[in-house]
Amino acid sequence: MQPIKIAYQSFTSREQAGSYWNKLQTHIDQVKDPETTVDIIGIDPPDAYAHSLMEWRTGREMICNAIAAEKDGYDGFAIGHFQEPGLYEARSVLNIPVHSLGEASMLYACQLGQKIGIVTMNRRYISWFHHQIGKYGLRERVTGVHAMSFQPGSILAAFDKKNGLDEVAKLFAEQGQPLVDQGIDVIIPGGGIPMLLFSGISNHNISGAPVINGIPILIKMTEMAIKLKRLTGLSVSRTNDFIQPPKEFIDEFINNPKGL
Repeated sequence: MQPIKIAYQSFTSREQAGSYWNKLQTHIDQVKDPETTVDIIGIDPPDAYAHSLMEWRTGREMICNAIAAEKDGYDGFAIGHFQEPGLYEARSVLNIPVHSLGEASMLYACQLGQKIGIVTMNRRYISWFHHQIGKYGLRERVTGVHAMSFQPGSILAAFDKKNGLDEVAKLFAEQGQPLVDQGIDVIIPGGGIPMLLFSGISNHNISGAPVINGIPILIKMTEMAIKLKRLTGLSVSRTNDFIQPPKEFIDEFINNPKGL
């Protein structure tokens, strides 16, 4: 089978992210298939504050990047941001598979346990996550969302701080344990940054409930979608949410300076 090229959209920037960016590339290279190339692209300015306005601003840039990635010959687009603003809009535009960290993590977690919980970085993401859960039809499966108290930018410091992993893991467990006590079977870190940080913990669990790393899941799901499309032609539905707009409206979206 011919090689695969995936564009991986981080909602950080290389300048802001420090060692996180390099650690993310290393982790992705460890989990991808040998014949797959995954290139990380960033957002500038990055998503550094927990607010819906930041999500929509960065989501617009993500959609533009996704369109550019398809034109540049990428076979798939992976959104490495748990909140994934613009996911459905990107899917409606692109002819290549588009997958995302939040959706992929939640759907896969449903195969590991009946009740799923999320521990996010900041409580202002809680309502956003509940919107996502409803959009995916998972309200009976993903039943609890707790939060730590980090801004997206500040948690990056844990990658370069002595004992940073242990400190964040302790805070994470403090929020995750009540979920397990309430009957949660699987815990999802609500963000690519804590997922990558926790990838250094072997068999990470809270009282027997696995803590999943969605980054490998996202990469493998994107690879699988590309392979299935090549093998069978299977692609996204064009009936409702993902109806493709005319090209002139895609061009208008990209070129309209008022939207930038």
